[in-house]
Amino acid sequence: MSQSSSISGSTPAALGRASRTGSRRRSELRDKLPVLVLFLPPALLVFTVFVILPMGEAAWYSFFNWNGYGLPTQWVGWRNYELIFNNSAFRQALTNNGLIILVSIVVQIPLALWLATMVSNRIKGAVTFRLLFFLPYVLADVAAGLIWRFVYDGQFGLVAGIYEAFGAEAPFWLADRDVAFYAVLAVIVWKYFGFHMMLFVAGLQAIDRNVLEAADMDGATRWQRFYLVTLPLLGSTVRLSIFFAVIGSLQLFDMIMPLTGGGPSNSTQTLVTFLYSFGVMRMQVGFGSAVGVVLFVICVTLAFGYKRIFMKND
Repeated sequence: MSQSSSISGSTPAALGRASRTGSRRRSELRDKLPVLVLFLPPALLVFTVFVILPMGEAAWYSFFNWNGYGLPTQWVGWRNYELIFNNSAFRQALTNNGLIILVSIVVQIPLALWLATMVSNRIKGAVTFRLLFFLPYVLADVAAGLIWRFVYDGQFGLVAGIYEAFGAEAPFWLADRDVAFYAVLAVIVWKYFGFHMMLFVAGLQAIDRNVLEAADMDGATRWQRFYLVTLPLLGSTVRLSIFFAVIGSLQLFDMIMPLTGGGPSNSTQTLVTFLYSFGVMRMQVGFGSAVGVVLFVICVTLAFGYKRIFMKND
């Protein structure tokens, strides 16, 4: 009897709280409604016209053998997709993108994290070092590709000058099929590590200094403090950095074209440069559209899969 009266006595209070919560939410929605009505339709319209419709058109054109002129009429079904996966240059581009992701995770991000721990401390010249390390990222990708193409030049570039200073004949790395992609990887690490470094600097500055001081008072070494305290607190930043590295690696284009153009012998092709070289430049719009669909599926799968598995709590 007492239990029943207790339940019945608490029900009006619970209903009252629920009613107040619902009223507050309706009030907030009414306050936001003018903003939604004013800004949401134009945003949806722009997104539909410039994103959704082109994606749908690309998927439709991928089933045609079409050169981009007139209306597509030669239906080939899944033939373009079969040609993609039977193309050795596409397999090389897919492998190269995988290597870029691997180097970004294994080399670029640890380097950025190490430098971030150096320049995040309150030492003299720390701001200057941050600026110097971040400058390559500010530089336009096309400009970076042109600069490093000159640096690697075996006749007039910086590499040629270094070899000549030692009395040796300079190599043409970008013309060597076995070496060219490793030269590209070095440029990628140089170009983008500054972006990840600034992410880590922001994450390090958000860590409570009292936690680090407590670890020092407990007798933790510098390595123990980093591995057991700093790195776990940077977990969300590390996961975000890896996410950007993976998606950015799949979209790499602007720097490759002026640097190598995908050569020699397609050894430095990425998925996007392959699309441009074999789809746009050869006027095979149907084939290029199929490559774009494959790239879209890969990007969406990795992005949503990574966020669902590794970033669900961030």
